[in-house]
Amino acid sequence: MLHLIFSSRRNGFVHNLLFLCAKYFKNNLTMNFNIPPLSSELNEALQIKLDHKTKPVGSLGQLERIAFQVGRIQKSLSPVLSKPMLVVVGGDHGITAEGVSPCPAEITWQQMLNFLRGGGGCSLFARQYGMEMKVVDAGCNYDFKPHPDLIDCKVRKGTRNFLYEPAMSREECEKSLQNGADLVAEIYKNGTNVVAFGEMGIGNTSPASVLMSKFCDIPIETCVGPGSGLTTEGVVNKTAVLKKAIENVVVSDHPVDILAAFGGLEIAFIAGGMLKAAELGMLIIVDGFIITSSLLAAQAINRNVLDYCLFSHQSKEGGHKLMVEFLKGDPILDLDLRLGEGTGAAIAYSIIEGAVAMLNEMTSFDEARVSDTTHIRMEEEK
Repeated sequence: MLHLIFSSRRNGFVHNLLFLCAKYFKNNLTMNFNIPPLSSELNEALQIKLDHKTKPVGSLGQLERIAFQVGRIQKSLSPVLSKPMLVVVGGDHGITAEGVSPCPAEITWQQMLNFLRGGGGCSLFARQYGMEMKVVDAGCNYDFKPHPDLIDCKVRKGTRNFLYEPAMSREECEKSLQNGADLVAEIYKNGTNVVAFGEMGIGNTSPASVLMSKFCDIPIETCVGPGSGLTTEGVVNKTAVLKKAIENVVVSDHPVDILAAFGGLEIAFIAGGMLKAAELGMLIIVDGFIITSSLLAAQAINRNVLDYCLFSHQSKEGGHKLMVEFLKGDPILDLDLRLGEGTGAAIAYSIIEGAVAMLNEMTSFDEARVSDTTHIRMEEEK
């Protein structure tokens, strides 16, 4: 397969030639996910059902919007949430060699083992809110012993340092995308129609920041935050490193090439999982900064994936707000969360579950023999 990404500006003629070839052939290299846009066929019926619940029209606010969206995704006036799954994916990052994170890289594999023992925020909240959880090694720099609850999808032991060269080859990136798609197809076959993703990867706010800059066309300075606790000086260094990386690594404008050059193995895995989930008509609950960077890549591959997403929360990581605005999302919660791991998605699931229960179980005016107030909004709209 033709390599579309290349690192240094040395041998400029060859690199420029490859770049032109990449642009010429890119239409033949797009990964294909058949994601239909949501139909508006049930919109009116869903709205009527919501409006005729025993409440003032629109008085349950975001809960009504959530229920409406889930109904559209499932093409049903009585949607069902089945076997919700939180998939937590781990991967390491070569860019950590540049001091972009205050945490040692070995925390990645240590936390993965913690998750397998039922520890950590993601495990706690998944249990608390009734979600099953799977732990996936997409690219940790560690040799895990076989474990019944660990899914081995390792493509390589962490990404390369993208200050000097692409984080992944095109083939490695596509393999991780495909691994994510395959796992989602498997859990779908087992009855899951709701999926959320979490991540574990020390340093992964750096690839997420570059992906945000590239896909949202925002200066890297605006995209960089403290991550897991950098000082002001640390943020300055991180920004300088990422700015230099963008200058050093020449890449085509194809979304898979951008993801390969600056992303992470766990980020690519999650992007592939999202695309497959949308293709299968599943509800996708989007977590914070890192997971939204996966969604940025996924929607650049196929924009229709956004129709199947609910944004769980507004992360405290500064760039997340701009990401969500770019994607025209509407976060369900704002709890100052910045842990990652899918914790926000697990917490928000309880709200989504309540919204669907409202659509399905709350009495209508006719059922309760209560005077209908739907006309009030109709009069206000005139």
